[in-house]
This record gives sequence, structure tokens and C-alpha cells, in this order.
Amino acid sequence: MLQDTHLDKILFLDIETVPAYKDYGQVPDEFKLFWDKKASFLASNEDDSPESLYGRAGIYAEFGKIICISVGFLVFTGSSDKQFRIKSFYGHDEKQLLEEFISLVSKHYNDGKHLLCAHNGKEFDFPYLARRILINGLKLPAMLDTAGKKPWEVAHLDTMVLWKFGDFKSYTSLALLANVFNIPTPKDDMDGSDVARVYWEENNLERIVEYCQKDVLTIVQLLLKFKGQSLIDEDNILLPELKVTYPEGD
Repeated sequence: MLQDTHLDKILFLDIETVPAYKDYGQVPDEFKLFWDKKASFLASNEDDSPESLYGRAGIYAEFGKIICISVGFLVFTGSSDKQFRIKSFYGHDEKQLLEEFISLVSKHYNDGKHLLCAHNGKEFDFPYLARRILINGLKLPAMLDTAGKKPWEVAHLDTMVLWKFGDFKSYTSLALLANVFNIPTPKDDMDGSDVARVYWEENNLERIVEYCQKDVLTIVQLLLKFKGQSLIDEDNILLPELKVTYPEGD
């Protein structure tokens, strides 16, 4: 099945999310009640509190928001030569970046022949995107609308699920698989657990976007390894120039 997958029909993606508010103190009182209840299920020791656990709010679509969506696609320039082009939608206005993402997939990936691919995408990226799109009052693009579809009709590919080979009890990180398969990745001074701090405290969205883009690149390289194909040369990776704007007062 994987060997029959056409690489030029795949849109690779990764998202970065943060809590909707900078800290627990800024959460509206009415909404705090919902987070307090959620936190009670997350608590693992007596020192855990809704306030101390609020840094984890970003992984839940009801309590977080998306600040970056990076996508990438392969372009074959010859019999074996290939380029990987990356585009990112990012900013402080979640609705705007979602609208831009929806416009892209609806215009270029809406023919029923394309797939979305992410690492742990079926558990996180795809449902998170769909939920935040609806919360923002937008229409789901066909690629994310899974209602009523049979499993084989859902246009989603997940490198972590592929690696499981039916083993549902395991979780394998993208970083670990990159290391196992000797996929060269830039040394980063941050990981997913740092995103909220870098966004809310350092106000450094550029750093987060670059981190997100590197994950997208690693995902495509991993899928190439799964298919027994050569990796993309560094000279054939096309990255966009980042132009981050900040609201007045930031």
C-alpha cells in the first residue's frame, strides 16, 4: 500500500499550538471552571493544581490555539531529482492563518487524489486543526471532514501509525525515528514542550516557525526512508523568508 502512494500527491504538515492565554490568571473566570475540571483529571500528585498545569492547555483544542501551520510538498524535477518546498501560515490571529491554510488546501488539494501526512497526525494535528477551524466559525476543507467516511476513505497518512505496524500500545517520537534512520536534522535548542514559553514569554514566533518547518522536513525524509528512497539534498530544500509582524504594544 505504501509503495503505491504517490509522493507528489502528499501535503506534509505540522502544527504548533499554545495555551489560549499567557497564564492561568488571564483565563476568564467562567472558562476557568472548565479548565479546573480538566486539570483535576490531569493531576498526578497533590502538588498539581489548575494553575500549575495550565502550561499543558495548548495540547487541547478547547483550551489552546494554533500559532503556526507549516506545510511542504515534493516537486520532481527529473527521473530521480526532487525538491521540497515549504510554506508556513503563522501569526497571532489564529482565524486568519486558518483561513489561509483552508484556501491553500481547497484550491490545490481538493481533487480527492491528495493526502495529508503528519507524525501522530491522526491523534493530534488533524483533529486539532478540524476543531479549531470549527471553533473559529470556518468551514472544514474536504481533506479534514471525516464525518461519515470509512477509514480507507479518509485522506490522512500518519508516519507514526505506519511505524506501529498494528502495535497500538507504542508511541515513537519523530526525533527518535530520525535518529534511528540516520536522518540529518539541525540541532535545536528547543522541543515541543518549549513552544508555549517561547511564544508567551520570549515573544519569538520566528523561532517557533523555524522549529515547525524542520519537523515538516523530517516527516518527508522519514516517509522517503519508509519507501526505501533517497533523502532530499539540502540544496533542494526551499524555505520561505519569514516575515513576522507583532500587534502594537508587543
